[in-house]
Amino acid sequence: MNEIRACCVCGSLHPVAELTEFDDSYLCAACLRSETMLCQDCAERIWADTNAGDSDTPLCQHCYDRNYTSCEDCGRVIHHNDAYYDDDDDYEARCYHCHCRHTDRRTIHDYYYKPEPEFFGEGGRWFGVELEIDDAGEVNSNAAKIENAANCGEERIYCKHDGSLNDGFEIVTHPMTLEYHMHKMPWANVLKEAKRMGYRSHSSGTCGLHVHINRSAFGNTEQERDEVIARVLYFFEKHWEELLKFSRRTHKQLKQWANRYGLKEHPQEILKHAKGDQERYTCINLTNYHTIEVRIFRGTLKLNTLLATLQLLDRICDVALYYTDEEIKNMSWTTFAAGCAHLPELVQYLKERRLYVNEPVTAEAEV
Repeated sequence: MNEIRACCVCGSLHPVAELTEFDDSYLCAACLRSETMLCQDCAERIWADTNAGDSDTPLCQHCYDRNYTSCEDCGRVIHHNDAYYDDDDDYEARCYHCHCRHTDRRTIHDYYYKPEPEFFGEGGRWFGVELEIDDAGEVNSNAAKIENAANCGEERIYCKHDGSLNDGFEIVTHPMTLEYHMHKMPWANVLKEAKRMGYRSHSSGTCGLHVHINRSAFGNTEQERDEVIARVLYFFEKHWEELLKFSRRTHKQLKQWANRYGLKEHPQEILKHAKGDQERYTCINLTNYHTIEVRIFRGTLKLNTLLATLQLLDRICDVALYYTDEEIKNMSWTTFAAGCAHLPELVQYLKERRLYVNEPVTAEAEV
């Protein structure tokens, strides 16, 4: 016979197999959801009334003490990397919003700022770029100049604080098609202005180039989208060494900011592992509901490198969409690269990185 126990919270009777044991108690499914939660950092289950964070950032006490503080003004829980301290009082932490009220610095938004997206270009596949720049100041007026170089009367980009940078900020685009990025987004002006003010990206050592791709581009149903995303993950794992070379990152940097999931025999096995991981600092971050985020690339202020990166991702999406699991498993890097011949920016970059045809090419230095 199935043993019957009472839920320790509501007292309802259930077979033990239907209860969850937690903290020496048995809870029914409803009470488990309402009375407990998972720490955002370590994923340990805690009682809701012991949450050391807040409703947006549930935390166990250990993780809060180690990694977080609270805004002196509004009480919001903030990571140490995203906290601001006034020059005259190193003990009073503030979130970016409250910091702005004190310093009147409003162009560079809070790290959590996310406006309603505006879509640029015609098509169903959109790329949102996050480009980190550093070493010349988290300065409101500098961000305004970069925004002016890009926006031309409509908001194509905005700038955000990023706690991983030493003295810079993050440039974020609204979703754009590849065609729009290539021919209408004034990337040349943006990068030129950043370099003119002394910013660095590749050579700073702190910066990444992250690209969001809309999940809806991979299919009409969740199952269709998952099948394509699984093949994208498989491609990255199968060709990890080539993509590492493309990324200009080191193994150590990738392990810290864009770790791999690990190659498995079938694409769906990698996806299953990735869904169970739910870690943001992976080569392809799957924690966003509407997008996947490719995090493997090092930052750059070199126009051809940025455009080549977007062309590479577009080509990988095509392969994942139109090839079967077996065809992708059997595809060599040489075969993949040969299919990029119609993309001059990508071919140029592949030659620079000795990933296409190993012939000498003239290459502009990375910045």
